[in-house]
Amino acid sequence: MWTYHRSCTSQARLDGKVVVITGANTGIGKENAKDFYRRGARVVLTCRNVEKAKEAVEDIKNNLYYDLQRKTNIEVKKMLYIMIKMITGSKQDSKDKLGEFAIYSLDLSSLRSVKECAKKILADESAIHILINNAGIMMCEHEKTKDGFELQLQTNHIGHFLLTLLLLPKIQSSAPGCRIINVSSICHLLGNIYFDDINLDRSYSPMKAYAQSKLANILFTKELAHRLKEAGIDGINVYSLHPGVIKTELSRHYSKTIIPGARFIFRNIMGPFIKNPIQGAQTTIHCAVDDKVANETGLYYVECRVTTPQWRARDDKIAKDLWDHTCRLLHLEPEENLSTFLQTVARQLTE
Repeated sequence: MWTYHRSCTSQARLDGKVVVITGANTGIGKENAKDFYRRGARVVLTCRNVEKAKEAVEDIKNNLYYDLQRKTNIEVKKMLYIMIKMITGSKQDSKDKLGEFAIYSLDLSSLRSVKECAKKILADESAIHILINNAGIMMCEHEKTKDGFELQLQTNHIGHFLLTLLLLPKIQSSAPGCRIINVSSICHLLGNIYFDDINLDRSYSPMKAYAQSKLANILFTKELAHRLKEAGIDGINVYSLHPGVIKTELSRHYSKTIIPGARFIFRNIMGPFIKNPIQGAQTTIHCAVDDKVANETGLYYVECRVTTPQWRARDDKIAKDLWDHTCRLLHLEPEENLSTFLQTVARQLTE
């Protein structure tokens, strides 16, 4: 078990709320989906593999009350109470009502897929109250996407950047009380933004690319929070976080890109020092539902509390430069007026 970790203590309900999660069919994304479903939300899973997403939904529904050994005593009692009512046929209280699921196809390594997914969500969902940019890829071999970008950069940063901007008008219309959460990593501490070689064509290494993309997540959070404030758009808060070192599918590339057997070492020998997905999901859940966090924006969290990221992640100029650079990569002309800019972004859906 992880030697130290905090858990989200909020018992807030999400009845009537719509939560969109990228990469929600496995790992901490799946645990986020399970938690929000238990809180009564409509949970929208956006995943590259729709069949695996369907399997994840069925697994959540079928095993929602069978992982009691991982819950606190209070949660166990609540689960047993709900189970007894289900078995006896008693009517559930509204506070115990479960949510619902929806699934959309999303491949963040394809800008076309990002646009198509956003278009369907905007058409089909009445609101978006919480957006969790969770999906990611880590430490893979050098590869370019069809759009011409380094794979980790596009999957972890550019794809989420575009998706967020496309969904932002819907989030704005769903305010107040809306939140955007970007899952970063402690590896951002090793990161820099290589504006003159953003795809790292001249100096690629798996960790260098990953660290750059995770630093970009924090900088995007900072700049988006700033631009929302400057535009006078209230009711939308933005957060970034490090979930912890977790045993998930993100480690699948280790044996190819580090040393043979690295994945085995990570998952087994380092096991006592690594979080399980439930533990790793706690800071994301905290940022999504905690009442105190509703008064914070643009900050970086570790173990359910605000933490100071590395100096580049706090630099206003780097944050602005990355925003502008990412816009140009997407063939968007940067615009200081966020409302006007979002109208320009929206037109991409019709192209």
